[in-house]
Amino acid sequence: MKDFQLRAWKTEDAESLAQAANNPNIAKNLRNRFPSPYTLKDAVWFINDSIANAENQQINYAIAVDGQAAGCIEICVKDDIYEKSAELGYWLAEDFWRKGIMSEAVRTICKEAFETFDIVRIFAEPFADNAGSRGVLEKAGFTYEGTMRNGVFKNGEIHSYCIYSILREETEN
Repeated sequence: MKDFQLRAWKTEDAESLAQAANNPNIAKNLRNRFPSPYTLKDAVWFINDSIANAENQQINYAIAVDGQAAGCIEICVKDDIYEKSAELGYWLAEDFWRKGIMSEAVRTICKEAFETFDIVRIFAEPFADNAGSRGVLEKAGFTYEGTMRNGVFKNGEIHSYCIYSILREETEN
């Protein structure tokens, strides 16, 4: 596995973030709020927003490889009747796919989230045809719960998405 670090975002990450994120193969599997193309202006906005909201019921880290931002991983605690659940989201620069980085990053951030927040469940919603992301979750110990058929609209097309989750007791050793 390639060495990596999960760490807080820094303003000097903007250039490497923009370079890593500016890839339609990444954007096609993320929500529409992730821009494509991904510019330096987008990176600066994202980093400033992440720093400003660092203590706001979320954990949002840069995935750094060789000191450079190469991806992002985030857990956001939900509210209302979902207040005991948190959502996991992530992406990684294509150069680092299939190197074991993301599964380990997911395990690490989930452990931290269960230690930090009063939650019982962490879930993720990868697109059904995103085999790489689904594999990451399965390697990290998540359970497949089901497929939401024709549940999302991305780039002019209807897609299905899956729900995966991990429970607090499944991570305690």
